[in-house]
Amino acid sequence: MQIQSVGYREILSKAETNDFVYLDPPYDPVSYTSNFTAYTPNGFGRENRVQLANVCRKLSDRGCSVLLSNSDTPFIRQLYSDFNIKEVDVQRAINCKGSKRTGYKELLISNYF
Repeated sequence: MQIQSVGYREILSKAETNDFVYLDPPYDPVSYTSNFTAYTPNGFGRENRVQLANVCRKLSDRGCSVLLSNSDTPFIRQLYSDFNIKEVDVQRAINCKGSKRTGYKELLISNYF
């Protein structure tokens, strides 16, 4: 077994049939103030999210097991409507207001549930 950490564009040149690929992109913002897309120098916008979804489809067609986590937004649900989507409850411990450190819904998106 080998674990690699590579960008989503690069994974297509590395992944083979029966590989497990987990993708953890910057999450789709659930509100204007939760827009954490500046993890990369050029941001991570809708075009990147569409490209990532297409990479997931290509990996699935190649015979890889694909798992992706993201926020529960209508855009993400629509973008991955042809995948298996499971809601999960998560806790967010980071917020400037302690009262807002509550549970949230996120999505686990896969081609194998």
